[in-house]
Amino acid sequence: MIKSSSLRSAMSSRVIIADGAMGTMLQAENPSLEDFQGHEGCNEILNVSRPDIVKEVHRKYFAVGVDAVETNTFGANWANLAEYGIEDRIYELAFAGGKLAKEVAQEFSTSKRPRSRPSEALRGRATARSAAAPVRLPPRLARLHRAAGRLRH
Repeated sequence: MIKSSSLRSAMSSRVIIADGAMGTMLQAENPSLEDFQGHEGCNEILNVSRPDIVKEVHRKYFAVGVDAVETNTFGANWANLAEYGIEDRIYELAFAGGKLAKEVAQEFSTSKRPRSRPSEALRGRATARSAAAPVRLPPRLARLHRAAGRLRH
């Protein structure tokens, strides 16, 4: 897997390719309401109920050559999970999402081509509170976040 220093080094010498629409790919797998544990549309639940689907999406991205996949934790935050009444599961779902992405990154990593899994929690869903009070990231993380944003546009 790419360590942060290796990622910075790689970014200085070439374009790093990241994955695309995680939610769209998960929905394309047609998970059932049972897979969502009754919380339709809460993709983070799939980290624990259908890890096979989440890992397969990561594998598809790595198989076509991406360097990094985002964790399936975009909605693993209080504002989003509270809408489903499962805000007490933030840690469980976020941890599982990170673990799945790390496992698949390790499957595809080689010494010449390490793979990574930056956390989707760096962005998360926009909320009124987050819009009013932006998060201050540590300088090193802020630089990586800005660089990742430039790759998406």
